[in-house]
Amino acid sequence: MSSEPQIIRTEYSEVMKKSYIDYAMSVIIARALPDVRDGLKPVQRRTLYDMHELGIRYDKPYRKCARIVGDTMGKYHPHGDSSIYEALVVMAQDFKKGMILVDGHGNFGSIEGDGAAAMRYTEARLTKFTQEAYLADLDKNVIDFGPNFDETEKEPLVLPVRVPNLLVNGAEGIAVGMATSIPTHNLAEVIDAVKAYMKNDEISTRQLMRHIKGPDFPTGGIVVNKDDLPEIYETGQGKIKLRGKVEVEELKGGKQQLVITEIPYTMIGSGIAKFLNDVANLVETKKTTDIVDISNQSSKEGIRIVLELKRGADVENLKNMLYKKTRLEDTFGVNMLAVANGRPETLGLKAIIEHHVDFQFELMTRKYKTLLAKELEKKEVQEGLIKACDVIDLIIEILRGSESVKDARACLVNGVTEHIRFKSNISRKMASLLRFTERQATAILEMRLYKLIGLEIEALQKEHEATLKNIARYEDVLKNYDSMANVIIEELDAFKKEYGRKRRTMIENAEEAVFEERKIEEQEVVFLMDRFGYARTVDVGVYERNKEAADSENKYVVHCMNTGRICMFTDGGKMHQVKVLDLPCGKFRDKGVAIDNVSNYSSAQEQIVMVCDAEQMRFSKLLFATRQGMIKRVEGTEFQVAKRTIAATKLSEEDALIDVQVVADNQQVVLRTKNGYFLRFPATDVPEKKKGAVGVRGMKIQKKDELEQVYLFEEGTETKVSYNEKEITLNRLKEAKRDGTGTKPR
Repeated sequence: MSSEPQIIRTEYSEVMKKSYIDYAMSVIIARALPDVRDGLKPVQRRTLYDMHELGIRYDKPYRKCARIVGDTMGKYHPHGDSSIYEALVVMAQDFKKGMILVDGHGNFGSIEGDGAAAMRYTEARLTKFTQEAYLADLDKNVIDFGPNFDETEKEPLVLPVRVPNLLVNGAEGIAVGMATSIPTHNLAEVIDAVKAYMKNDEISTRQLMRHIKGPDFPTGGIVVNKDDLPEIYETGQGKIKLRGKVEVEELKGGKQQLVITEIPYTMIGSGIAKFLNDVANLVETKKTTDIVDISNQSSKEGIRIVLELKRGADVENLKNMLYKKTRLEDTFGVNMLAVANGRPETLGLKAIIEHHVDFQFELMTRKYKTLLAKELEKKEVQEGLIKACDVIDLIIEILRGSESVKDARACLVNGVTEHIRFKSNISRKMASLLRFTERQATAILEMRLYKLIGLEIEALQKEHEATLKNIARYEDVLKNYDSMANVIIEELDAFKKEYGRKRRTMIENAEEAVFEERKIEEQEVVFLMDRFGYARTVDVGVYERNKEAADSENKYVVHCMNTGRICMFTDGGKMHQVKVLDLPCGKFRDKGVAIDNVSNYSSAQEQIVMVCDAEQMRFSKLLFATRQGMIKRVEGTEFQVAKRTIAATKLSEEDALIDVQVVADNQQVVLRTKNGYFLRFPATDVPEKKKGAVGVRGMKIQKKDELEQVYLFEEGTETKVSYNEKEITLNRLKEAKRDGTGTKPR
């Protein structure tokens, strides 16, 4: 029978839609989002469970991270070693997690953005907190296990976490079409909130916030929008405003220094270096003159960034400037998204605690059912042994008279006396009345003779009494809500007592940071840029004293105001703008700054053809000329824009801008080609166009020739230029019409 392939016709868009939804849900559920019950993403859960399976406990030696990562990847998480190691590192970083879950040994990175060492160098083990609060009771059937990716192992679908980890350690993750961002919280406060909910499940979010004041970030800092928190915790979404902690220290001589001892959580990593650069820029651009020196004195003891101030500095104004102009005040976007009942859901504070408490009751129910079953088994065995001790002589007679274990067992369980030799009929009759259970019979058959010692029998009776008490207790816990709630609360109190700590982040309402920006005194300066592209400004007096050297050493010299902007036109037809204040102003011999660093201009991709002051250009007309001979005039007002880069003109393919000049109506234009053809015509012959136009042909360019130079002069003035070591007087050239071929002067 031939099995021909079947072709199923279906709508292409439907296939794509279904495939994309399947992919998106896979990323959401199996990678990016934490489960509301244990607050862990799959990679974190698998890593912790693998460490538990490897026996890397808190009281055992550290093991190489490469071993942990390899084992996790091989058994549970086949998505690459980098994602597993990154998750392991984050769980060991005390500046990212409210409670670290992994005890790292070696270089696990720093708060300033240094990465962890390679996994072959670092070691790790579980913390005591993780062992007790995340991985306890795995042997008591408290959670479900499922097959791993190749169905060769079993992995936990959720860990039996006893504290609301989703709140304590927060979460960050980007899925497909959604992202989660949950701040960290104080363990002691979260436990108090859980207890309050268990005592009154009608409790409101605001009442829960009597216990949970707000986020508690491991980096400390200050939350300054306290009044917004109730709505954020109600809806699960919002923005938290964070500030670093700034202290003022007095120095000798009446000087002061600002010391930043805590940073916003969002500044972890490269944010500290960015902050230092931003402060340096404020000083360089003279936005503030109060800061004398900046130093980062941070160490293992904590953050310490010192800003030394000049005498008489306005400290409050400077603080507000730092909040406004740097990341010392930042926003933490809250989106409490987690997987609840198998699907992603945005949860408020109460909903997260509700899910956690439901999970705890499920764990406890399963745990105590398992414990009760074991105690009932023990009770059955103990009752059998106690009963056996009372008729021990008969049992010894049965065992000695049996031909096989099978016969002895049949007699103990069902009273079958056949195939057994007895000393008397009375013994046979008594044996026929025995009705031990299978489990009791097994225990009797395996019992050792020393158990018949009087003290051992007494110990057995005491053990039986303890078992009965345990059974009564377990049944009480399983039957009564209050009893189970008390068990959960006792556990939470124990965790709070051992692992609780004081809050690090302050919660308050603070006024909007307002500072008075120092007004810059407007004055004329001279912009200088050398042929290597290094630019700076100098005072007019400095320029005048060094005029000859300045003009000879610099390619562009432009008079401008220090509050204005410099415009640069490039051969690619673009105009780049740079604020004069962004350029260093200093001594004449200062090197300056590369113009690439303060603008969008890139010297590797384009060349500057003209530089001018934006304010002077406003009242002028600009003459544009390209390599292929296209020209136009454009009103300067068209270039009064806020953007740092715009298209200044339209260019044909393989054409380039060669010159831009300020032109007046009474001037004459002379175009010169590379091969020495000159064409003179009045500036008024050049039509006015918009900046987006190509222009008109100014001169007919012959093959293997191109426009190279544009000259402007006023009628009646003798203007001489040199070309091929010849001196050409421009006003002696014969005036012609635009779009001519030009002539070669003799």
